[in-house]
Amino acid sequence: MKRIAIMQPYLFPYIGYFQLIQDVDQFIVYDNIQYTKKGWINRNRILRNGKDVLFSIPLKKDSDFLDIKEREIAADFKKDKLLNQIREAYRRAPYFEQAFILIKEVVLAEETNLFSFIHNSLRKTCEYLAIATEIVVSSHLQIDHSLRGKDKVVAICKNAGADVYINSVGGQELYSKEEFSAHGIDLMFLKTKPFEYKQFNNEFVPWLSIIDIMMFNSKDQIIENIRNDYILI
Repeated sequence: MKRIAIMQPYLFPYIGYFQLIQDVDQFIVYDNIQYTKKGWINRNRILRNGKDVLFSIPLKKDSDFLDIKEREIAADFKKDKLLNQIREAYRRAPYFEQAFILIKEVVLAEETNLFSFIHNSLRKTCEYLAIATEIVVSSHLQIDHSLRGKDKVVAICKNAGADVYINSVGGQELYSKEEFSAHGIDLMFLKTKPFEYKQFNNEFVPWLSIIDIMMFNSKDQIIENIRNDYILI
């Protein structure tokens, strides 16, 4: 039984994204879908002074209709400024030294293409978290890329030879198990269990970037959580 998942590329996403990657045999990441400004493609949230704050990778001004793989990072992206922002937020965190090595490697990568930058960050973070799932770029698949929505997902599943398609729990609003079953595909949804941990002495702020989790938890603890603390429905 081959299991796959398909997602947009997100910058240092929350832990559920990595649970989805580790749970499947093959993870397809979209590069040839339209970039959306208000999503989490090039931004996320970290903890600063007990509050959640946004950080982002600035993009070169361009058409809003371009695909993710066609967007470029702004030439004036101040990498040191972003690293300093993260450093100041977490320098007293118990696992800062280990996590910051990874974050620095990702941020200082020479990639100027948005998709390539995020693709690299996902691969590096998966290596850090001992996730060995194959990551495939969507545009490399031999399907009709003009398809949209469920039809595109089904085409990808068939191309990959998937028996099971696993989506995040939010996908329940988009897809029905009956529709996928009609194509011989079992549809399941991954729901992350609440994962609360000490964030200095502040009131806990949930669902932040994986950066926050890596700062306050040992690598072994995170790996255990990724592998066990979710359910499939």
